Amino acid sequence: MSSGLTTELAPTMQVTMPRLTLLFLCALLAAAAQRGAVDAVISDGLQVGFYSKTCPEAEGTVSDVVNSEMKMDRTIAPGLIRIFFHDCFITGCDASLLLDETPTGEVPEKESSANSFTLHGLRTIDVAKQTIEAMCPRTVSCADILAFAARDAAVAAGLPSYEVAAGRRDGERSNKDDLPGNFPVPGHRVPRLTELFSQRGLSQEDLVVLSGAHSIGGAHCFMFTNRLYRFSNDSDVDPTMDREFAKRLRQMCPPPMPDDDPEQSTKVSFDERTSDKLDNSYYAELLAGRGLLTSDNALIEDPQTRATVEQFAGDDALWQQKFAESMQKVGALDVLLGPEQGQVRQNCRLVNSMQQPGRPVRPTRKKPRWPFLGNPFADMIHGFFRGFH
Repeated sequence: MSSGLTTELAPTMQVTMPRLTLLFLCALLAAAAQRGAVDAVISDGLQVGFYSKTCPEAEGTVSDVVNSEMKMDRTIAPGLIRIFFHDCFITGCDASLLLDETPTGEVPEKESSANSFTLHGLRTIDVAKQTIEAMCPRTVSCADILAFAARDAAVAAGLPSYEVAAGRRDGERSNKDDLPGNFPVPGHRVPRLTELFSQRGLSQEDLVVLSGAHSIGGAHCFMFTNRLYRFSNDSDVDPTMDREFAKRLRQMCPPPMPDDDPEQSTKVSFDERTSDKLDNSYYAELLAGRGLLTSDNALIEDPQTRATVEQFAGDDALWQQKFAESMQKVGALDVLLGPEQGQVRQNCRLVNSMQQPGRPVRPTRKKPRWPFLGNPFADMIHGFFRGFH
């Protein structure tokens, strides 16, 4: 999910360049401290088989597109799961993260430093939407397509299939300013993560369960070099990290410099053992001192979450069942339902009022607007490790 989140599937331990699936799993929305906490609502108004009469091929079409895209690029799986979580835990599962522009001119969530170049899998959603629009115009929402795609990505990565209820409508606003204070980041520890999950109607167990998505994907070096260099006055490296593991990481990740380009930062797999399979190996790696992010390692430092980590490390089937259940809970967060709420977008990147005949779907994102224009690396670090506060 993204608590401290990040990144995408990496077939080897070292992967460079652009894509990142900051998968720090979460389904959260905490209001910024200045505004007070806002609890999420898990809706029971969704329905399995929602499109059985209006577009019966919808789910199968999304599955076909996801599997076709993954044949060309295995990193699509963690990318889609991450997009799903990043969408749901901000303003609910309303596909607001998919918007390139907004009618009010606000900078959309997509351009936040928590997302920007790290989003991977957007083209897959575009292809699925265009295919379904040709079959069933103005019927299947982008929010539902994203929920189906996240499930299909998880299944393609090794998880048993599970039902996804549908009926979500698409939101008409998106604002990157909704992220500060509401977003789990790599520097968060268990108390703060638990608080965020609780405000989203999710339990501490959900936190540990969803963090298991880090069994696929990876993180860019800048997201964990705080554990490799100048960790404390007494130790350059985090002493809780396996010594040999830390040595390998330092060989791949040099000390950070102020003018580093985040997009060129080396990518490292979360899980060296089974980096292309969604399984419980992540938990065994944590217990062995081979977690990457501060927020990953925090799960074994807290006695309550450590007990859950130990349980999942010894029971893959249990974790898979729990993961599917937690994904279903995330998919029901603050959804828009019925014709009076939201809309069904014709193009997932634009609200319908901004649609123009013949206007193409853009295959690539805009260059992110960095708040600290002179130093994008400083902005990324500020955001990830200070919690977007």
